[in-house]
Amino acid sequence: MSRKILNNTLVHRSYLFEVRRLRLQLPDGREIDRDLVKHPGAALVLPVLEDGSIVMIRNYRYAAAGYLWELPCGTLEDGEEPEACAVRELTEESGYTAGRIEKLGQFYSCPGYNDEIIHAFLATDLTKGEQNLEGYEDISVEIRSDTQVRRMAADNEITDGKTLATLSMYWMKTQT
Repeated sequence: MSRKILNNTLVHRSYLFEVRRLRLQLPDGREIDRDLVKHPGAALVLPVLEDGSIVMIRNYRYAAAGYLWELPCGTLEDGEEPEACAVRELTEESGYTAGRIEKLGQFYSCPGYNDEIIHAFLATDLTKGEQNLEGYEDISVEIRSDTQVRRMAADNEITDGKTLATLSMYWMKTQT
């Protein structure tokens, strides 16, 4: 059941994304308008230490007006492969580098109005180093045991959807 795009108009362009107004024709002939945020995509990385502990970050988010528990994540740069972005963001936001990185999966962040795909990676064989934050970033690094992170997720202390989705993929794949 397809929707024919009759019109696709640029409404706004920012440094990160575009907002487009789509005029769609439904299969029954009706026409509707929908706004779409066009996003280049992102890569998120779940850093797991040798003992199973997870490297979490506390990241100040303007939209949430506060700090959120998250995993390192960043927007794909023009032409950048998701794995390269994950490696870059891991070092920039946490200071760690990975000896091994593997893809966990990918998902849409919010397909009701944007096309952003987040590529999720697992980073292991970690080496601690220094963060390399952008001037506007306010991020601290905190290590939590797997049990603590599970409790934080269950108690709604972790409210970032991309972090919860990635943790869920990881836990489902490593469940014994």
